[in-house]
Amino acid sequence: MDPFTIILTFLIVFLVIYHFLWKRMDYFRRLEIAHETTIPILGHSMPILFRRISLADHLHNMYNDFSDRKYFGFYNFTTPIIAIRDLELTTSMAIKNFDHFTDHQSFIIEDLEPMMRKNLLSLRGDDWREMRRLLSPVFTAAKMKTMFNLITDYTDSFSRYVAAESKGGKVYDLKDTFGRYTTDVLATSCFGVAVDSMRNPNNEFYVFAKQLINVITGQSLKVQMAWNFPFLLKLFGVRLFNEKMRRYFTSVVNETVKRRKAKGIYRPDMIQLLLESRGLNGKALTIEEITNNAFIFFMGGFETTTRFLCFVAHELAANPKVQARLRDEIEEVARKYKEKPTYEAVRDMPYMDAVLNETSRMYPSTPFLDRTCVKEFELPPATPDSKPVTIEPGTFVWFLPYSIQRDPKYFPEPFRFNPDRFLRGTVPQNAYMSFGIGPRLCIGNRLAIMEAKILFFNLLLRCELEPCAQTTLPMRLCKKNVLLAADKGFWLNFKTRKTGTALRGDGVDDDEI
Repeated sequence: MDPFTIILTFLIVFLVIYHFLWKRMDYFRRLEIAHETTIPILGHSMPILFRRISLADHLHNMYNDFSDRKYFGFYNFTTPIIAIRDLELTTSMAIKNFDHFTDHQSFIIEDLEPMMRKNLLSLRGDDWREMRRLLSPVFTAAKMKTMFNLITDYTDSFSRYVAAESKGGKVYDLKDTFGRYTTDVLATSCFGVAVDSMRNPNNEFYVFAKQLINVITGQSLKVQMAWNFPFLLKLFGVRLFNEKMRRYFTSVVNETVKRRKAKGIYRPDMIQLLLESRGLNGKALTIEEITNNAFIFFMGGFETTTRFLCFVAHELAANPKVQARLRDEIEEVARKYKEKPTYEAVRDMPYMDAVLNETSRMYPSTPFLDRTCVKEFELPPATPDSKPVTIEPGTFVWFLPYSIQRDPKYFPEPFRFNPDRFLRGTVPQNAYMSFGIGPRLCIGNRLAIMEAKILFFNLLLRCELEPCAQTTLPMRLCKKNVLLAADKGFWLNFKTRKTGTALRGDGVDDDEI
């Protein structure tokens, strides 16, 4: 290659890089938004990329560094993000001015990911509104009540199995154990498939579910690439979910729907509720739409719920007085309902609610809630002596639940696990946003809370939860995962209870309740 061609090639590459990457990194200087010094291309993501700190802690450090401002700038690689740290402004943008911030930042290339089309996560604008309207009745309290017995029956079996295995004490990898529990609950409540991943650990549904979760938790770099450099993924045809996975979940839904229609079967689960859903024109959801939404509920529900259960168990083990007090409430309900509480009885357990709320306050499902500006919006001055900032459609903003929920301004002694704060009614309005905020609030939060309540109701009746040598105390967050997780995993010792409730084989001795 001659020198002129080499020089021309380098010049073209430089101009392309500048146009697509570096040019965007002048964004905050132009808008006069405060931000830390950046590194070309890597932005503020280098500590996360090289696993020096978790994303949650990295954002929280910046949240504290800009404590005098309502918002600050953050470059996720080359993508400018406006991070909102003021609670009043967060509430205004997420609720009052929701029409300006209706959409999520997409990390899915629909041509490559057919399972991610036409679902609540990826849809935008009016398409999202219609789907949300269509699906909201699926997750009402009344519909959760219809799923209650399905989940209770499985959870009772699960907790008996764990208790039988723990007679002499047994150390559990909670991510694996609760992952199996969550898989089975979602299999029965979302897909109408009955599996038992504790007794049959290699069942086909769990094998495919495990592959799916490995995609979510093990390919954070691909997700970052999709967020920041989608043209590269499209250019090289890089996919998150393989075709085999898509065919399996599609076949599960197809077979379930065909069998029910052929035999007139009714089962109070999500597939049934989606089948009964109708749009404004009376049109039913297609099989593709049912599959895609069942898939996204499973994908979102598995990882977030499993980690939530792990954090709950961890805090109960680390705080034995809290565990004992919760068990007292559970035993009172168990005695009243002869170990078979109703949906209303489990729903109305104030200390259980407080424990779950305090856990998700300290460990929300995600350290940030992303929104995309869809209509021009004027941000108020970040400080009393600065000017308003007008942001254009396409601008990305993040709300910061992890940081707000650890801010002593809203939650005194924020690093102390204290469920009583949720019993006193002192939590500021909208400061608790672990399941989201505004119309984009997680649609499946009722299902996740019900799963957790039923699990710990049964588990604490039969087992004591204790720290072990592998338990991460004090809690340190994993630096490898965008989502919150324990640094070296979740490990606890389970011991079958010797007083109150005792086992007989794989069940409970009713005489000792």
